[in-house]
Amino acid sequence: MRLVVAAMLSAGGLMMACVSSSGHAHADQETCPPVCDRIPDTAWISPSAIPLNSTYHWPPMAGLAVSMTGTATPRFRFEEVCATPALPQDTRDSAVAGRTTVGNAPGQWQLRAQVLHWRGDTAHGGQNASSVFDTAAAALRSCQLGAAAESPSITIDEPNRLAAVISGPVLMHTYLVAHLENSTLSELTLWASQPPQLPWPIISDSQVLDAMTSPVCAAYLGSC
Repeated sequence: MRLVVAAMLSAGGLMMACVSSSGHAHADQETCPPVCDRIPDTAWISPSAIPLNSTYHWPPMAGLAVSMTGTATPRFRFEEVCATPALPQDTRDSAVAGRTTVGNAPGQWQLRAQVLHWRGDTAHGGQNASSVFDTAAAALRSCQLGAAAESPSITIDEPNRLAAVISGPVLMHTYLVAHLENSTLSELTLWASQPPQLPWPIISDSQVLDAMTSPVCAAYLGSC
């Protein structure tokens, strides 16, 4: 009987370790279930999988991540370049979100990585991720409506996976992955002012999208 009680107390202790005094679940630094209130470290793309890593030696994204949860709408980088109008009610406002930005000198490539996760029921959260993805894809295609000098070109257009190049005063490569099974959306964007001092490498956009998807599956246990 003592062994049973001890096991129950131990299990209860493990559960309490994941819950704050306010009742919200906290994410472990490495992995977490779909009720996290921060982006787990393992959700970020590996630096070695990011284009131009051999030159820039990108740092681990989790180490520089800034929480966007409950602060400002976690808009995508292309929306700034395309002058995409803000939505009056943006689904992203309810997401747990983290953002990493790596800046370099003018003419060099800059980087932004962003992960958004909707807590709670994955059916509802998956709808949110899908809706945000579809809205972002439409806004990306309409980039010239807000920035006439910028021209978007879609390089990969698959269900919940998108890669695009925006050419103009700013040269941008952007990638979006929506993983509906765990209510998560991941963005990776690299950009440079024209002409960039380093040419874009020959790289498979599908490979980059795959490298963004795998960490999200590892981070949100039981959802992939």
